[in-house]
Amino acid sequence: MPEGTRLNKFLASCGVGSRRACDALVQEGHVEINGKVCLNPAQRVEPADFVRVDGKRVQTKETKTVMFYKPRGYVCSREDELGRDTIYTILPPLLKHLHHVGRLDRDSEGLLILTNDGDLSQTLMHPSKLVEKEYIVTSNQPVLNEHLDLFISGIYIEKNRMRAKSVQRLSSRRYRIVLETGLKRQIRMMFQALGYQVQKLVRIRIGTLELADLPEGAWFPLEEDGIRRLQVNPKPKGPRRPAAKKVAKKAAKKSGKPAASGERPKPAARPARKSAGFARPSSSRHPSKKTAKRVPKRKF
Repeated sequence: MPEGTRLNKFLASCGVGSRRACDALVQEGHVEINGKVCLNPAQRVEPADFVRVDGKRVQTKETKTVMFYKPRGYVCSREDELGRDTIYTILPPLLKHLHHVGRLDRDSEGLLILTNDGDLSQTLMHPSKLVEKEYIVTSNQPVLNEHLDLFISGIYIEKNRMRAKSVQRLSSRRYRIVLETGLKRQIRMMFQALGYQVQKLVRIRIGTLELADLPEGAWFPLEEDGIRRLQVNPKPKGPRRPAAKKVAKKAAKKSGKPAASGERPKPAARPARKSAGFARPSSSRHPSKKTAKRVPKRKF
């Protein structure tokens, strides 16, 4: 088994950047090991090695991961070519070495993860992991039900099939949308493709970690349990037609007949038989009070 740590992983653990960004730095000749330029991101680094990036020595730091409420109006970048404010202009100095996992566009807000743990960053970003991300979206006008169905089945935009895992209407213009994998500005592009505009977009959950009542612009350190929750999706819920079942149960109670679960053939006539405490309602549509007995409620 090879000893040491891969160079790109080592650089990521030092807070230099994401694993992919570190690959680029190495391949472009910015990294030296013991005074010699290294162009191989897979090169093994030993504890006694001296690693420099652009002439400055880098060393491993204790891994740190925080959840951050990104405010609206800031871009997820260390520097912006257009001169816009970045999240690093409002982060305290002790967090400036952390890199952001994924992005929220300038006009979006909500839960953002900052870390120097390259493995965690890769896990959360890899498409095969299917980590859920939940958003509350406000549109400029109510979305038609058939358009909400398209969010689930998929919309082709720029040769890419964009779809949501689930969509729930919260009010006439507010929606809860869950993605497993997402492209840049995916939700906004899906709304726009169907003739709507997103007025507000807030990410409130990643995995099972929720934004909860974290104030805008604030951050909170994540320990082992919080990091684990980032990587675990909520347990799937039952069928999403509870309203129909409730209506059927109410109708069954009123009529004294069992709730129907789809079409079924009419039952054949059965001979009358004695029952222990249960009496069938009269076949008459309006049975008399003497013959009709109330069917007792069954406990489940």
